[in-house]
Amino acid sequence: MAFYRYFASAAVVGALALAPAHAKVIDQGEIGFTVAHTAQVAAPPADVWKMLRMPQSWWSKEHSWSGDAANFWLDSQAGGCFCEKLPDAGSGVGSVQHARVLFSKPNELLRLSGAFGPLQGEALDATLTIQIKETPTGSALRFDYVVGGYMRFKVADIAPAVDKVIGEQLLGLANALGGALPPTRGEKAAETPKEETPATKDEPGLDAAVADLVEEEAKTAPDESR
Repeated sequence: MAFYRYFASAAVVGALALAPAHAKVIDQGEIGFTVAHTAQVAAPPADVWKMLRMPQSWWSKEHSWSGDAANFWLDSQAGGCFCEKLPDAGSGVGSVQHARVLFSKPNELLRLSGAFGPLQGEALDATLTIQIKETPTGSALRFDYVVGGYMRFKVADIAPAVDKVIGEQLLGLANALGGALPPTRGEKAAETPKEETPATKDEPGLDAAVADLVEEEAKTAPDESR
């Protein structure tokens, strides 16, 4: 039977309790919320990017419709699909689009648009930004998931649940790369999510460890005023 345990999974809570990563619902209002998770890994950015493109190796099967992570795939170019095959149960092969790629910069940034799990059935826009930053010990990773629009869930209830789910996926990615590292004193200070939004409107809650990625993105973005 297909399942998607986004909001009630003891496995999620247990896994996150062991994760040496930082997580927080950094912003929420009546029509949406933002969650952020960070972690350190020993792998270099190129290895992180290679693993990131293989969700079947790190995205939890607990958060699938088929119950098998092997059915995930990701086309990492703009417009590409983070999708899942639904095996033939007698009436033909089905499929699910979890998200669509908006921005792809190898070894640095992958941005996906998609309301995951039960959120898919609501009138929502949701964006997951995955950032990779080279560090002296490997790479710093950050997941920011911004959700907004009309939904039949209460934000105060759903935001913490989604926060746990996104954290589980980052933990899965870190584990696939050899496990999350305890941050050094400097890295810990840099990667902790901050409750700031007005000063960084383009990327709410960005920390010092990855803010330069946004600055570089802004420099290379087309000038829409022309």
